[in-house]
Amino acid sequence: MSETPILEVRGLTKRFGARAAVRDVSLELWPGEVLGIVGESGSGKTTLLNCLGGRMPADAGEVLYHTGDGREVDMLALSEADRRRLLRTEWGFVHQNPRDGLRPDVSAGGNVGERLMALGQRHYGNLRDTALDWLKQVEIDADRVDDKPRAFSGGMQQRLQIARNLVTHPRVVLMDEPTGGLDVSVQARLLDLLRRLVRDVGVSVIIVTHDLGVARLLADRLIVMREGGLVESGLTDRLLDDPREPYTQLLVSSVLTV
Repeated sequence: MSETPILEVRGLTKRFGARAAVRDVSLELWPGEVLGIVGESGSGKTTLLNCLGGRMPADAGEVLYHTGDGREVDMLALSEADRRRLLRTEWGFVHQNPRDGLRPDVSAGGNVGERLMALGQRHYGNLRDTALDWLKQVEIDADRVDDKPRAFSGGMQQRLQIARNLVTHPRVVLMDEPTGGLDVSVQARLLDLLRRLVRDVGVSVIIVTHDLGVARLLADRLIVMREGGLVESGLTDRLLDDPREPYTQLLVSSVLTV
């Protein structure tokens, strides 16, 4: 593992009126690491992810990102144009509802190819070949390449969204409950796919999940949130098998509804 984190979050705070949904959160994400964020409903984990992904402005703090060309930039201080460029190329965001992350009136192949076009690729044949390759990787038949996402099942839409995000080999991907709302059998298949693709691409991932089983399968390390703040962090197996904080103990024992 690199000695330098790919992402450093310092003192991130987000308020809604007098309530701090995220309170002075600091964390690090290392190259090739999958970092899980868990906590009960309303703990601030999705708000944190949305602030990191530029979908919601933070009120204070820094999000220091080490870019592919060796620069350190504060994502919160970048111009809107520069932040959007990085989010389209070096970052990805997988939504819980795949319809929020797909273009419904664009074909499956077009959804995958759009991010390649953001990198300057314009050759139609190459774009289509790459889209077909990624549809195969996420287990979508090649004859569905021209179908619109609305013709797909929920599980297929989620796999398409994953292909759309990973096709550019981003360095950081944020995932918000990527298996939420899926049937158990579909969820298991998607988890196997995510584990393989994350390993093959070598991407660094922050994943928000309410499901501790998902966290155990995917995450190398976990942080636990409560009322907007960090309660505990550690290697996934250690934290889930031997939680130190009373809140984490309750969370693991399923006394709390997450």
